[in-house]
Amino acid sequence: MIFSSLIKTKDQLTTLPETATLEEALTVLENSGYRCVPVLDKSGRIFRGNIYKMHLYRHKSRGGDMHQPVTALLKNATKFVSINSAFFSVFFAMRDLPYIAVLNDDNQFYGILTHHSMLRVLAAGWNVNNGSYVLTVTTPDERGSLMTASKEITRYCQIVNVLSFDPEHSPMKQVLFTLPADVDHAKMEKIVHRLQKKGFEVAEIEDLHHGY
Repeated sequence: MIFSSLIKTKDQLTTLPETATLEEALTVLENSGYRCVPVLDKSGRIFRGNIYKMHLYRHKSRGGDMHQPVTALLKNATKFVSINSAFFSVFFAMRDLPYIAVLNDDNQFYGILTHHSMLRVLAAGWNVNNGSYVLTVTTPDERGSLMTASKEITRYCQIVNVLSFDPEHSPMKQVLFTLPADVDHAKMEKIVHRLQKKGFEVAEIEDLHHGY
């Protein structure tokens, strides 16, 4: 389920009715500074799609009729999720979108979930503000390897967070371990040495003390 605090609700948004013209849509987008906004039906309850500034500019530059209804250039009409959708399904549904429309239990437009909000969730999960270093450890994609690597790290400290990436067609996976804030450089080096001694490759070490 999507956290309600991440959703910008309809009353917080700039939207357009489906009866608006392309010229009116362009004016709204230019004044608001947004690159696209949701378009709703006459009742203001049903999501019809998104209108993008770039498509309006392209249409106008080609001599297109700007008095046409905004529906002539609608995009993403089927790109929406339910407020009860699982986090991972939402994450993949909005891959190439600046935001994705969120519908309520009655399939009416509730608001939007932006890329920025999703990145904030991932950053919180990664615990970049409460960590010291992130170790990218390459492990065999086999049973027990993740547990073994974790065990070696916890000889020295707790693990704040773990993210696992599985490259396509690879027998190896990359695991990102976030170490807690009290781990200094000397302890981090001991952990890296221990992992390498056990046959794990530490592909990258990211210092969270800088740049966050």
